[in-house]
Formats: sequence, structure tokens, C-alpha cells
Amino acid sequence: MDPLATRAARTAGPAATVPARQVGTFGRPHLASVAPSASSALSTPAGPAGDFTFPGAASGPAAAAVTPAAPASGTTQIGALIRAHRLRIGLTQRELADLSTISVRAIRDLEQGKARRPRSGTVQLVADALRLGPRARAALEEAAQRGRGIGPGPQEPTAPPTAPHAMVAREGETQILASELAESGTERLVNVVGLTGVGKTRLALAVAERLHGAGLPVLWHAFPGHRGEYLAPGDTTLTATLAALAAELFAPHAPGDGTPAVAALAELVGEAPVLLVLDGAPASPPGADRLTALLRGCPGLRLLVTSDAPWGVPGERIFLLSPLDVPGDGAGASGSPAVRLFLDHVRRARPDRAAGPADVERATAVCRLLDGHPGALLAAASWLVVYDLATLRGCLAADPAALLDHLDPTGGAGDFRTRLCDRLERLQAGPRALLDALCTPTATDGGVPGRGHELSDLTRLTGLSPAECGRFLRELLLSGTVSAAYRDGASRFHVLGLVRAVLAQPAAATAAAH
Repeated sequence: MDPLATRAARTAGPAATVPARQVGTFGRPHLASVAPSASSALSTPAGPAGDFTFPGAASGPAAAAVTPAAPASGTTQIGALIRAHRLRIGLTQRELADLSTISVRAIRDLEQGKARRPRSGTVQLVADALRLGPRARAALEEAAQRGRGIGPGPQEPTAPPTAPHAMVAREGETQILASELAESGTERLVNVVGLTGVGKTRLALAVAERLHGAGLPVLWHAFPGHRGEYLAPGDTTLTATLAALAAELFAPHAPGDGTPAVAALAELVGEAPVLLVLDGAPASPPGADRLTALLRGCPGLRLLVTSDAPWGVPGERIFLLSPLDVPGDGAGASGSPAVRLFLDHVRRARPDRAAGPADVERATAVCRLLDGHPGALLAAASWLVVYDLATLRGCLAADPAALLDHLDPTGGAGDFRTRLCDRLERLQAGPRALLDALCTPTATDGGVPGRGHELSDLTRLTGLSPAECGRFLRELLLSGTVSAAYRDGASRFHVLGLVRAVLAQPAAATAAAH
């Protein structure tokens, strides 16, 4: 018999002592191991801390009732234990995988030391398949807690990308999402939806920065074709792992060999609390089985998504991000988030002159024309190298969409109008008909488009019941094409000026925009 297997088959000494709770890095609790018992027949000297990336997981030396010889370079204590027990009873990796119902790849990664922090459920399945007794099972579980690696891992929690500019406004939204996604929060899956350029990515960055500052590790993945305005981290290994996970979640069909990318992340994260941000995710939902496996395999995982539309999956918290508030007619611009943001863009475009009272008035008019949409305000401000504020306001009043084609919030030329047209085309017949009705002036808005309609106006215009109107209005609100405001004791709904401008285009012009 293999000497390694022979040594592993021996059992002596008491079962592993339950680790004590201590405060780990950043004040987060983690399991601190206990010194080995003097009566252990076989023991392994204390090794360096494991290389688990996230704080809060178990680390440090611990007693083992049964251990093999010191693991070879590149493996781990639990990997050597699993291999020794497997060889002792004459199983191949494939046979152990079949008996334990986990993948061959997971067994191989454990034995080779690639998976150094297996979840407790995985350890239990392997122990059951190996038919381990109480002592051997306790040693295996303790080796998993120890997660001894070859060298110390990072001490800081993984960080989100770095935003180059401070965020204007959105403090309330940031606070709400951060509290909901915190380790003690109530949500595990939050989907931030809204119109292109409304600021979903910037809000996600602010939330991630706040949670990271509180000690929560943050993983960040941007989907191909989505270019956020931030400086991405340079961890290529972690980037590749998250890219494989995203591809697996949204694959048209479930992988034939299960969910290896989900399993790989689950082995890496374990049960530790961590925030995963999926930025620019597809509007179509991921595979339900793979999403369930991810949330179940990583009990401490919090998922923050930015997308154009809700996924419609169980447990999803839909967070609708609307444009910034703008002052109403006759109201002052003081304190308006949209005006403050636009004046900040004006300062960057024209640093040679300070904004006077007349400029503030014109800036306020621009914000009203663009409904406080952050991406549109940025695009409009870029024209100030050519226009003055008075000319810019006049051009936007004539055709706001024409001045936005040159700049897309995510970096693509002319993409704003294209995305908006695509979104309008995806609307079902009922919501689209209601959108057209919302563009019709009524007596309650004084014949001025954009001031909004009450629900009673819409039922009278369309002949729909209040319930049908409410259902279609919800779809329009979630699409970002319509906004709602509560004024004078009633909710009023209006179509964004940019949407209204695109709808007013001839069909040929809309086709040319594509």
C-alpha cells in the first residue's frame, strides 16, 4: 500500500477542538484555530496563513486527528487528506466525483491545491463519499477551516474600480442600496435599471466604494461592450474567473459538465460575505438553475446588477434609477441636483469664465429640456466649446436628440439614439400606445407637452381601465422612457424630452440613426 495512504489510515487523538471566535482583519469575526492536542499521534506543524482573498474566513494552525504526511509543494492539507483517503479505498477521481455528486474538476482542484477554501457542504459530500469515521471526518473539516496555502494572501479586501470624478447628488440612493446590500442587509440581488446614461454604473460604484470602506470585499465584472467611466483593477486572474462566471450564467444552455465557473467562485468565496457587481448585464435573465447555484453556493454573496431592464427572477429587488430632479417652472435652481451637475460640466468645458445669474438661468432651462438626464447633460455640455449657453439652449429646444448623437455615455458614437430606438421597439403594443397618449397635450397640462398627465387623463384618452393603465405605466417607468412626479396631491407622468424628440422623428430619420 502507498505509505501516504497507510499513514492517512491511522487514527489517534481526540477529535478537533471547536475553534474560538476572534476578531479578524478590519474588525470582522473569523475562526481562530486551536493548538493541536498533545495526544495526537500524527500532527502537522503550523503553516502559513491561507491565501484566501477575502477577510473573515478561517485561518491559522489547527489540530487534526488524522493527517497525512506534509503535503507536496503546490497542494494543501485538505487536498493531501482527500487524496490519501481516496487512494486508501482505491477510488479514482471520477469515482469519487460520482459518489460525492460534485464535479471531477472540483475534486482535482481540491487535491492539487487550486481550491483552498472549500465550502462546508462540499467537505461533507466528500466525507460521505469516502465513508469517513468521526475522527477522520473531523480532521477533514478542520483542514478545510485551516485552508493552509503556500504563502500569505492579500490582507486587504478586494476593491471596486476607481471612479475618476466625484459623484454629484445620489446620496439618498447610495445610502439605501448600501444598507440593503450590507452584510446585515435584507437584499441579496438588487438590479438597478433605467435609461441609458442615467447613472447606473456611477451609482453602483458609489455603493461598492461605501461597502468596501466598511470592510466588505468587492468583485466587479463589466460585460463586453459596456464601457463604464472608471479605472478597472488589474487582477487578471480574478478578472478571468469573473468573466467565466458571467459567461456561464448567461449561456443559452446549461453547461454539460454542470456549473464549473459557479463552483470555482463558490470554492474561492466560501461562506464569506462579499459583494459581486455585474455592470452592464444583459436585459434577459441568466439561467435560473445557475443563478440559484451561485446564491446557494455562496451564502454570504450579495449581487448588485446594472441593466437596462429587470430580470423578472424570484428574489430580485428592482431599483429604478430616474433622472436627477430639476426645478419646476418658476422655481429657483438653488440646490437642484441636475443644475449642480450641469454647472460642474460647464465649469470643466469653460474654465475661463464663472457662471453668473443669467448663466444659471440658462443652465436651468437646459436641465428642464433634458429632464435632468445625467448622460444627456454631459453630452450637451461638451458643445460649450462651440456654443454659448444661450445658443445651446436654443438648439436643444429645436431638436435635443440632434446634439446628443456625437456622444454616448458609454463611449460609442451615435449610440444614444440607437439604444433609445431599440428600447422603444422592444415595447409591447399596449405600453407603446400609452406612450403615444402621454405625448398628447391635455387640458390639465395647459396644452404644453411634458408637464405630465394624471391617471384619469390617461384612462380618458385611451379608454383603458385604471388597472390596465397602471400595468402599462409600470412597464414604461421601468423602461426609463417615462418619469413620475408627485405634485399638488397627485401623481403626474410625462415622457422624457429626449424620448419625445425621437418619437417625433420621421421613420427615415429613425432608420438612419440605426
